Amino acid sequence: MRKLSFIPLAALTISLSGCGYNTFQSTDEQIKASWSEVLNQYQRRADLIPNIVATVKGEANFEQETLTKVVEARAKATAIQATPELINDPEAFQKFQAAQGQLSGALSRLLVVSESYPSLKANQGFQDLRAQLDGTENRIAVARGRYVKAVQDYNVTVRSFPTNLTAMVFGYNVKPNFSVSDEKAIAVPPKVDFGAPGNASGASK
Repeated sequence: MRKLSFIPLAALTISLSGCGYNTFQSTDEQIKASWSEVLNQYQRRADLIPNIVATVKGEANFEQETLTKVVEARAKATAIQATPELINDPEAFQKFQAAQGQLSGALSRLLVVSESYPSLKANQGFQDLRAQLDGTENRIAVARGRYVKAVQDYNVTVRSFPTNLTAMVFGYNVKPNFSVSDEKAIAVPPKVDFGAPGNASGASK
């Protein structure tokens, strides 16, 4: 009887494997791991910002609007609870993506404006923080790239036949991904030309 009961179980196992069930498990785990790394790098960036803002505040006549936008963008980005479930909610994922994009833009603007302040350019502490930020932006790009690839592999499996049948049976749905336009933007970390003359308003001479 044991042997007879084993046969249907073995057949079911082979059937699930052939229909992509195991692929769903492996790709889903890869997505979770990639997403965790994305969040780690975003958190690393968020942790750098208070020190960057504090350093820049010490510069006389620095553009207050630029600093305010960075602080506000960080607050919005960190206010979103980036739980594992977020990657299954397209609307929540889009809001998270938009908030991080706004923060990237605000930081980029701050770096550009800082070039108009010679004392900041000569401030080793600020330059060290800027180097850390550049490194973090690169890590974010790499982490996001891995996440994008993991989601693409998963979504192809969800949509393809016959694995799409398995997806319907077990409730596997297409997951949201970073947009192509946003991916192009974040693939290029903020760059500052140290040889370019500053032209920001309120710059010290």
